[in-house]
Amino acid sequence: MMTTDTQRPRPGAAILRTALRRNIGAMIAGTVLMGLYQAAETAFPIALGLIVEHTMQDRSLGSLGVSIGSLAVIITTVSLSWRFGMRVLQKANTTEAHRWRVQVAACGLQPVARDVDGLKSGEILTIATEDADQTADIIEVVPLLVSSLVAVVVAAVALSLADIRLGLLVIVGTVGILSILAVMSKRIGSSTQEQQAKVARAGAKVADLIIGLRPLHGFGGNHAAFGSYRRVSTDAKRQAITVARVNGAYAGTALALNAVLAAAVSLTAGWLAFGGQISIGELVMAVGLAQFIMEPLKMFSEMPKYVMIARASAERMALVLSAPPVTVPGPERPAPGGDLEVDGVRHGTLRGLKFTVAAGEFVAIAPYQPRAAADLVAVLAVNAAPPAYEGVVRLGGQELADLSVEAVREHMLVNPYDAEIFGGTLRTNIDPSGSSRTLPEAVEASMLADVVALHRDGLDYAVRDRGANLSGGQRQRLSLARALAADTDVLVLHNPTTAVDAVTEQLIARNIAKLRRGRTTLVITSSPALLDAADRVLVLDEGVITAEDTHRNLLAGDEEYCLAVAR
Repeated sequence: MMTTDTQRPRPGAAILRTALRRNIGAMIAGTVLMGLYQAAETAFPIALGLIVEHTMQDRSLGSLGVSIGSLAVIITTVSLSWRFGMRVLQKANTTEAHRWRVQVAACGLQPVARDVDGLKSGEILTIATEDADQTADIIEVVPLLVSSLVAVVVAAVALSLADIRLGLLVIVGTVGILSILAVMSKRIGSSTQEQQAKVARAGAKVADLIIGLRPLHGFGGNHAAFGSYRRVSTDAKRQAITVARVNGAYAGTALALNAVLAAAVSLTAGWLAFGGQISIGELVMAVGLAQFIMEPLKMFSEMPKYVMIARASAERMALVLSAPPVTVPGPERPAPGGDLEVDGVRHGTLRGLKFTVAAGEFVAIAPYQPRAAADLVAVLAVNAAPPAYEGVVRLGGQELADLSVEAVREHMLVNPYDAEIFGGTLRTNIDPSGSSRTLPEAVEASMLADVVALHRDGLDYAVRDRGANLSGGQRQRLSLARALAADTDVLVLHNPTTAVDAVTEQLIARNIAKLRRGRTTLVITSSPALLDAADRVLVLDEGVITAEDTHRNLLAGDEEYCLAVAR
C-alpha cells in the first residue's frame, strides 16, 4: 500500500537502460573527455615518430622547440581530460547508485507493498548496497569502452598510414581478442550472479542470528545456529574463490593476448623497417604505439567482464524492484481522531475477530494466546495487507484497503514489543524528525526520565546500534517514549512493559492513561496494571473476543481471566 512506481516492473536489462538514459548527458561529456584522453595518449608515440622523422633530420632548433611544445600540449591534454572525465563519470556513478539504493530500500522498508519472493532483510541489504553499486558501474563502462575504441582506431589509422599491414594487424588482433574474451565473460557473469546470491544468503543468516542471539543463548541453540551460518558462509567463500579464479583466468588471458598483439606489431614494424618499407620515424611510432596501445586494449578487453557483472547485479535488483504489489493503495484518508473497528477479521489464528474502539477510548485486549496478539498486530500495522486476510479493518470510518500506508501510519501508530533502537542519542530515538511537541511529556510518561537522569548528557546520551548499551527495560521504555511522542490519533501498543518491574509498570500504566486521555488507545497486553488503567478490557481467546468488561469486574467474575492475568 504505497505509491506505485510507473517504472516497475523492470527486468535487469531495463534497469541498465534506465541507468544509461538518466545519465546520458554525463556519459556524453565523459565519453568526449575520455576519448580526448585516449586520443592524446595515443598521439604521444605518433608525435615521437614525427619528431624522429623530421626534426632530427633537419636538426633545426625551431623544429625542436615546436616538437617540445607539441608534446607539452599532448601531456597537458592527457592530464586534464583524464581528471575531469573521471570526475564527471564517477559523480554520475555515485549518484545513480544512490538512486537505486533508495528504490531497493523503499521496497524493503515497505514489505506490504511488494512480494519480494521470500528474500530476507539481509539479502535485500546486500542488493541495496553491493548490487546497486555494481549496476551503476555501467555508467563508467560505456564511456571507457568508447574511449578505448577511439584509441584503438587512432592507432590503427596511424599504423595504416605507415603500412596497411600494421593497421590490419591491430584491427584483426583486437577483434580476435574481444571474441575470445566475450566467451569468457559469460562465465564470469553467471559465476558472479551465483556468488552474489550466496553472499546475500549469508548476510540474511547473520541478520537472523543477531536478532535471535539472546533466545538462542537461552535454550542453548547458539552452536547449532552458528554451525548453520558456517555452512552458508563456506558456500559463499567457495563461490568467491571460483569467481576469483575465473577473473584471474580472464585477466591473465587478456594480458597475454594484448602482449602478443603488441609484440606482433613491434616485430612486424621491425621487419618492415629492416626491409626499407617503412622509415626509422615510422618504426619508432609503431613500437611506441605497440606499447601504448596495451593500456586501451586492456581496458577495452575488461569492459565485457564489467558489463556482465553489472547485468548480474541488475537482475538481482529486479527481484526486488519487479516484485508484484501485494495490494494497490487507495486514495482516501481517515477522519482525524476517528475510531478503530475490526470487523470479522480472519488471519492466522484470528477467527472472525470483531471489536470497536471508539474515538478517545482507552481499551485493552488480554490475549490468552501470544500468537493471536501477533496476528492482530500484523493486521493493524499493515504488515499483512488487506488481501492477505478476510474481513475489514476501518480507521476513522475508512477501510484500510482504501487508504495509503502513509495515511494509515500518519493517523495510527502500532508499536511492537520488539521495536528497534537505532544508533544515535536518546533524543533522536524518541523524536527522529525533531518535530515532536510532546517529547518531555512522553519521557515522563514512559518513566524514561530515570534513564535520562543517569547520564550527564541527558537526552543527548549516545545510544549504540540496537541499544546495545541499554538494558532490556531501558530499551522498552525508550521505544514506548518514541510511540507516545508521536502523539498520533490512534495508538496501538503491544506488550509495552514486559521488561520493567511491577512498580514502574504501575506508574507507566497510569501515565499512559493520563497522557492519552481523549485520544484513541489500544493496548494488547496481559499486564494487570495496564488492564486496570483501561476503560474496558476485551478478552481474546482462540481468535475471537469471548468477554468484555472492566479489569476488576473480570477478575471478580471470570476465573480463567484471573488465572491468565493475575501475578
